[in-house]
Amino acid sequence: MNTNSRHTTALGLINRPGQLTLGIELPLDNDWSPEGEARRIADGRPHGVPDLSPYPELVRQIDVSGFAAIWMRDVPVFDPRNFGDAGSIYDPFVNLGFLAGVTKHVALGTAGIVLPLRHPMMVAKAAASVDHLSGGRLILGLASGDRPVEYPLLGIDFEGRGETFRQNLAYMRDAWKDGGLPLGDGRIAAELDLLPKPARRTIPTIIAGNGRQSDEWIAGNMDGRFVYPGNLDRMAAQAAEFRRLRAAAGLDRGVFISAFHLDLADDPDELPTPRRFGARIGRKPFLDHLEHLHGAGVDHLAVLLRPCRRPLPEVIDEFAREILPRIGKTAAGPRPSPDKEFVHE
Repeated sequence: MNTNSRHTTALGLINRPGQLTLGIELPLDNDWSPEGEARRIADGRPHGVPDLSPYPELVRQIDVSGFAAIWMRDVPVFDPRNFGDAGSIYDPFVNLGFLAGVTKHVALGTAGIVLPLRHPMMVAKAAASVDHLSGGRLILGLASGDRPVEYPLLGIDFEGRGETFRQNLAYMRDAWKDGGLPLGDGRIAAELDLLPKPARRTIPTIIAGNGRQSDEWIAGNMDGRFVYPGNLDRMAAQAAEFRRLRAAAGLDRGVFISAFHLDLADDPDELPTPRRFGARIGRKPFLDHLEHLHGAGVDHLAVLLRPCRRPLPEVIDEFAREILPRIGKTAAGPRPSPDKEFVHE
């Protein structure tokens, strides 16, 4: 077992008072750049399928570079006609097991496991196994899924996925407790148990999107929210409402997470060129944007490097030397809006 994080909760790795933290979203490739597209064509890979050959080395580099987390998606089926992105490719729980073995420092996050597609007992066991092997570094992000093709393949009702989400989450939390295994009909099989147990009695859960749930339910039942990138005013309103509802329920402030699709320019002063969910931007204006995000209430930002035109080892090294040491030195609070918004939704 990796015990590096034994005394730090998984949420504590990404949710540090007065500090914005950064994570990296998988897959680790350049395929959304012109250079990456040219390599994909030369390799004969289908559009949307990343080159994962440098993945293990890049993961190890990220783990020692000061990032707070690595995030992955759950895309069971490649649907090139309706969704041209194959996602993170590997099964998320197999991938999490690999990451638990090759990393020591980062939180391991999912954004998110499509919970209604999987039996909750098997999700509970897989998640607890990863959490145990990683020394308590798992953040279990969950979603209801937005790809209708997946539900008919498994014979699962798409329209009822919101209710199934709530039922499956309740089952998992019961399965992680001592005292028997829930049978799914309200009864408990006292002679049965699910092993292993999470490293710290339970596993922090966040919701990616809204999971077909109300804001009140999310605030009262999830430890955090992972929202799509958007303009600062909208994210500030989302973060403030999430925290208001948590306070009303007598809970802590939770963790508020978003993402950014980054093409980090060579020129550290290059002004942003917007793209969907992010920008091509130099290091210095990117640092300014991070301060505005933190001021808007964002605790953690997952950075997707697929649009980067530069080699990823070089970009990760620049983060380690020039970006990560310079963020999160002041407490979050209202900040003047920037002169120009550049995140296209």
